[in-house]
Amino acid sequence: YYTFIWTMTLCLKAAERRGIPVTILDRPNPINGVTVEGPILDPDFASFVGLRPLAIRHALTMGEVARKMKAEHHPGVELRVIECEGWDRAAYLDETSFPWVMPSPNMPTVDTAVVYPGMCLLEGTKLSEGRGTTQPFEIFGAPYIDGWQLAEELNRQGLEGVIFRPWQFLPTFQKFKGEVCQGCMIHVIDRRAFQPFLMACTLLQTVIRLFGEKFEWLSPPYEYEEKLMPIDILLGNGWLREVIESGGDLKDALAAG
Repeated sequence: YYTFIWTMTLCLKAAERRGIPVTILDRPNPINGVTVEGPILDPDFASFVGLRPLAIRHALTMGEVARKMKAEHHPGVELRVIECEGWDRAAYLDETSFPWVMPSPNMPTVDTAVVYPGMCLLEGTKLSEGRGTTQPFEIFGAPYIDGWQLAEELNRQGLEGVIFRPWQFLPTFQKFKGEVCQGCMIHVIDRRAFQPFLMACTLLQTVIRLFGEKFEWLSPPYEYEEKLMPIDILLGNGWLREVIESGGDLKDALAAG
């Protein structure tokens, strides 16, 4: 659901129609080019946050996504990718010689990018995903949450590579602007063991179990989609929301899906 890759895909589509060549100056995937996580998009849930079948955490570079889109959907486009040289695919960006340049307005650090493949799901809820603070996606919450209780319950889940700390924050814009929120700060202590998508689904399941009377999914419209639920187009299917809501086994569901 990184909309920049879908903007690029729409560029390829338009260029194919008009016979315009496309050149991409590639860059490393900032959270490594090895780890894949999350379900592949069901085409029935295609939108601007997920236009073509691709895993949520896909481990590809922008240029590699472009080549995949050309091969599978836009064979007529003239595409040239200037590749990265000497990139270790297992490296995170702060383990390379490249400086960090924010790839999106609310992506201030590599640490933000590490949690993003899961925490962007909160955009499909009325929980704050930390926009309006200095650590978007690394903190989350709402005025009705008990941060201490939530942190204790999340830490009990035994998720690999991550611990949760109670946190209070005051968003300066977007959800709950000017309201004190309680929730958690996410501390990733082992990036290579950490599974951000599984973590975020577990987080949502836990919030619903503890505070379900006040928890709400966001209703459409969202990102140019008028009918489908925002959480469903972010998840890329119509079944995983039911598993989250019902408290089902997430690991089994994701393995089967």
